[in-house]
This record gives sequence, C-alpha cells and structure tokens, in this order.
Amino acid sequence: MTDAAATAGPIPQTPPSGPAPQKAMDGSTVNWGMLFLGFGGMVIGQFMAILDIQIVSASLPQIQAGVGASADQVSWIQTAYLIPEVVMIPLSSYLSRLWGTQRVFLASCFGFIAMSVLAGLSTSIDFMIVTRALQGFVGGAMVPTVFATAFSAFPPERRTTANVITGMIVTLAPTIGPALGGHVTEWLDWRWLFFINVGPGALSLFLVWRYGNFDKGDRSLATNFDWFGLSVMAVFLMSLQYVLEEGAKDNWFHEDKILWLAVLALITGTVFIWRNLTYFKPIVQLRAFQDRNFALGVCMTAVSGASLYGGTFILPLFLGRIRGYSAAEVGTTMLVSGLCMFFTGPTIGSIVRKVDPRLPMIVGFGMVAWGMWLGHAVTADWGFWQFAGLQAWRGVGVMVAMIATTQMTMSTLTPQMIKDASGMVNLSRNVGGAMAMALISTTLATQTAVHMNELSAAMSTASGEAVAMMNGLTMRMQQLGVTDPQGAAYKAMHYILYQKAQLLAFGDAFALLSLGAVAAAFLSIFTAPAKMAPGGPDMSEAH
Repeated sequence: MTDAAATAGPIPQTPPSGPAPQKAMDGSTVNWGMLFLGFGGMVIGQFMAILDIQIVSASLPQIQAGVGASADQVSWIQTAYLIPEVVMIPLSSYLSRLWGTQRVFLASCFGFIAMSVLAGLSTSIDFMIVTRALQGFVGGAMVPTVFATAFSAFPPERRTTANVITGMIVTLAPTIGPALGGHVTEWLDWRWLFFINVGPGALSLFLVWRYGNFDKGDRSLATNFDWFGLSVMAVFLMSLQYVLEEGAKDNWFHEDKILWLAVLALITGTVFIWRNLTYFKPIVQLRAFQDRNFALGVCMTAVSGASLYGGTFILPLFLGRIRGYSAAEVGTTMLVSGLCMFFTGPTIGSIVRKVDPRLPMIVGFGMVAWGMWLGHAVTADWGFWQFAGLQAWRGVGVMVAMIATTQMTMSTLTPQMIKDASGMVNLSRNVGGAMAMALISTTLATQTAVHMNELSAAMSTASGEAVAMMNGLTMRMQQLGVTDPQGAAYKAMHYILYQKAQLLAFGDAFALLSLGAVAAAFLSIFTAPAKMAPGGPDMSEAH
C-alpha cells in the first residue's frame, strides 16, 4: 500500500466548492460573487450621482417657489452641481490611488447622502446652491471609480459584463431623471427629490463597506502633493464648465464675464497640461493620450455624452415649449429611451464581446445619427408616438456606441493608467454633454432669429398669402369683440411666425446632433482592435 501510494505520487486535492476565486487589484484572491456585490454597491452610488444631475430639471418651478428663487437664480440649482463635479472627477483617480478605491467611494457616498438631506431641507436659494455644489463635488468621485473598478478588478472574461452594467447606468440615469423627478414631485414633494437618496445610499455604503475591498492605497503619493496643479486644474475646469453652462444665456463673448472666464480657462488649461507633463508626481497622468485608442476614444466618448445629454436636454425643451406638456407628461414621453437602453444592454454586451469593437461603434453612432436626423423634420403635432421612433434609434444607438467605445478606449492601456484614464473618460463625457447643451441653446436662439427674419420677409405686405391671413385674423378678432382687432391680428401673426421659427430651429438642433454622431462613427474607423491575453493584465500592478 505504501509503495503504491508513493509510486502514484501526491493525491489530488478536491477543489473547493463555490464560485472560483479571482484576482483583485492588489493581487489577492476574492470570490467573484462577492466582487459583484461590492461592485453592485458602487453602481447604486453611481446611479444616484448621475441621476441627480437631471432629476431636478422637470421640477425647477416647484423648487423655485419652495426656496424663493428668482428666474435667474433657479438655473443654478443644476449648474451648482455640475461645476464642482467636473473638478472631483479627475481628482478622484489620484485619491483612489492614494487611499484606495473603497475608502474614497465610502467617503464620497456618505458626503453625497449628507448633502442630499441638507439640500432637501433648504429654505433659501443661497443655502440650496451651497449644498448642491457640495453634493456635486463629493458625489463626483462615485462615477469614475466605478469605471476604473470595472476594468481593474474583474478578470477579462467578466469585464464586458461589468461594462454593460456601467453603460446601462450612465445612459439610463439621465434619461429617466426628468420622468422620475416629475412624478416624485407630483406624488410627494420636491424635497423628496433629495431625500430619496438616503435609502439607496445606505445600501450602497453597506455593500461597498462589506464587499468592496478592491485594492490598497499608496500613502507615499501624499508626499510632494501638487497643490499648484490642483489649483490650476480646479480653476480651469470650473471656468470652462461655467462658460459652457451659462454662455448661451449671457450672449456668449458679448458678456464680459463669459469672455474673461473663457480667457482664464484657456490660460489655466495650458498651464495645467504643462504642469502635468513636467511635474514628477502629477495629479492626472496624461500619458494615456499617447495611446491612439484612448485618444480617439475620449473624443468619441465626448460625442456619445453629447448625444446622451443633448438628447435628454432638447426633448423636454420641445415638449414644454411647443407642445406645452407637464413635467409628468414630459417624463412619460422620454421614458422610451431609458427602456430601450435597459432592455438592449445585456444583448449588446454579448455581441460586443464576440466581434471587432469597431463594428458596433460604427453601427451605434450610425443609429444615433439616424435617430437625431429624424428630428430635423419635427412638426408641432409630434407627440409620444412620433418621438418614440426617434428615441428608440437614439437609445439603442447610444448604448451600443457607449459600451463598445468604453471597451475600446481602455483595452490597450496598462493597469497603472486605468484609474486616471477612467477619470478623463468620464470628464470627457460630461464636457461633451455640456458642450452639446450650450450648442443646442445657441442654435435655438440664433436659428429662431434667422428663421423669423426669413418668414417675416416672405410674409410681407406684398404677399397675397399674408394679406389673406391678416384679413382672416382681423375678422376673427372682430368676432371676439377685441377693441383693436387689427393690432391683435398683427400680434397673433407674429406669434404664429415665431412658433414656426422655433419649430424650424429645433429641426436644426436635431440635425446638429446628428452630424456629431456621424463624425464619431468616422473616427471609429481609425481605432485599432486590441487582443487581450487570456489571463488579462497583471492586476497586482493596478494600484
């Protein structure tokens, strides 16, 4: 017996039951099921942070009345959230390398919940602006850390699934934001737009605290911290975001404040790039831009952000201005995009995993372009069903393009660059969205004026159509017993022409978004498919 056992060699060990362990970012082994629980907690926090950008958009009149804000001040309820957020997005990559992803996320989530409660308790516009600014700043760390974890903590065979989840959240949250916000305000009160973060936030905190030990921080990064680089970055990003958010309302560079802030953004942006390329411990590592896929991917991510946030911005404007829809009706109409994204996400993920990512990028951006182009023929009669087709093309296209673009953008980077790259990808999406909203606002204003002039010229007093319309309107005003029927007829005609001019301007704005998607589809051709080794990158180097 002893000789036989010795000859046979060591007895094979029975493998442990349960899911196979995987490598974490710090090289330790973890159960992938527990990893998904921790990651799921992060996704909940990411959803809250993105949702809160748009959840107030349909309820601004109620919030304005509740805190006693003026018409000029109420726009800062959104702007105050966005401007500090863009500073935290790239900064979070440095903080997660310093303290570890888990600690940064927990601090961010806790601060976000606290600021949400304070925002909901606001009784003045000044207090709300401060709490919204702090909410955006601390909550900004939850978004890029999720993307970095999707690439760094998961093995290659499960990475696409993680990216599908994050892609669904990024596209779904801003799309359902107005709908959810409108219904919450209608059923409860506007303050619950902020209070509803407490429950999901507590669940996110627990899951990440219990299962989210993805990596370890490197405390040596705290020495020689680049305070000058941080200051320059903050001034650059806040100035740029302010110009993009407020420029259209302030007539762009005709307003001194916008002009000087644009100059400040140009100067500090140049200094920021120089500083990060020359300082030995930069806050943001720009070396990732040497990778062609990443550089092109950032541009395409900006376009996908423009399509996502631009579409979410223009549709409520049209439905409110032209159709006169309520907040709840706007939300219900826009729900089509969110449902399309949610139900097609898993299928798209499995397809992207099997084909050259360039193909779904081209197809996705092409679908977005077609969906937006349908809107260039918009009429005043368009309602739910007319916009359903547009939103279906746009929603599915954005999901396809975003998943494939994220996969391509990060696929050829080394593990050491993942966290910084994630911050820059998310920053480009937000900046792309801000640029789209600024361009849409400017296009609507300028093109409405252009079309109004053209329509007015066509309806001159020499026009038989104009004379017939004026006579008909004058007779109608006489029948209604108006004191000055001819003056009232002129006002009515001006209103009709203005509505027509607005409608044509909306068509131009849809066409502009379509051209941006076409440009992104063209850029997709120049990316290079990356072949990931079966074992994936060495996750032990990721921190």
